[in-house]
Amino acid sequence: MGVGELKKVLSIVVALLVAVGIIGCGGKASQTKNEAKADFPTKPITLIVSFAAGGGTDVGARILAPYLEKELGVPVIVDNRPGAGGWVGYSELLKAKPDGYTLGYVNTPGLITGYLNPATKRQQNLDSFAYVANHVLDPGVIAVRADETRFTTIQELIEYAKKNELTSTTNGVGTGPHMMALDINKKLGTKFKPVHFNGTGEYFAAVLGGHIDVYMARVGESLEPVKDKQLKVLAVTTKERVPQYPNVPTLREIGGDVINYTSRGIAVPKGIDPKVLEKLQAAMEKAVKNPEHVKKMEAMGLTIDCRSGAAYKGLLQEEEKTIIELKPLLGW
Repeated sequence: MGVGELKKVLSIVVALLVAVGIIGCGGKASQTKNEAKADFPTKPITLIVSFAAGGGTDVGARILAPYLEKELGVPVIVDNRPGAGGWVGYSELLKAKPDGYTLGYVNTPGLITGYLNPATKRQQNLDSFAYVANHVLDPGVIAVRADETRFTTIQELIEYAKKNELTSTTNGVGTGPHMMALDINKKLGTKFKPVHFNGTGEYFAAVLGGHIDVYMARVGESLEPVKDKQLKVLAVTTKERVPQYPNVPTLREIGGDVINYTSRGIAVPKGIDPKVLEKLQAAMEKAVKNPEHVKKMEAMGLTIDCRSGAAYKGLLQEEEKTIIELKPLLGW
């Protein structure tokens, strides 16, 4: 066989191999769609944090990222996209391709109030996302200045607030502390008047300066001031007492069925392949339960609450129900 005929035969063989999928681009064996899913992930993953660097969500994300990288085998890059109460980042997440390479933190209650508020005219809701897992649940706290003498227990505070108007802190309309004050007023007949600030630093200074009566915030935002003997925590707004304050009662213990917290978890755009989502959920669970991760989160006062998939969405649906009940008080 001559050289020309040999080349012709080889060309035919190569063409046949390509046709049946044995050889792909670059001379490598091509992958079927299912094989590609099995190989996920093969490139870096972006983790959108919808708040500024240095905040509670950002700190938790950066603690988690190395352990998530270990489980997935690829870099996890934290990308801060602050603005609009988190909705700048949430919108970016929803616009991303649902291939598992873009994840994002979603925080409550801002995620939910951000679409329930009719002024925003948003069409999105909880069904717009698919859910990997919750990461952190930061309980609400009710605290006062350490030198406060008008009320030194939660019982005294509630009785005082039933007869007298008291100002309380919030970091904006529809935020956790705002909803907390409204819910307490509704269920216990108190007269808390929420005052909105731009952030924790502002309203903490207002409380210490005596301009605001009651510090309504999150456990993670109270640890340092309590340690420095600037604040005294009177109650937490969870079903059970929290490990950070084992001697502090819940509001439920005095008859106030008020549950208030901030949840911070990871979601992806709706439409993701179930097998890819399962991989992400499995990796997230292992990363969150890594003993080193747990220790670092505890040191920061961040409470781990890992619920995957449907259980995580159920947590969000419970909170949505509570917020819907408070809509009339918000003028919505």
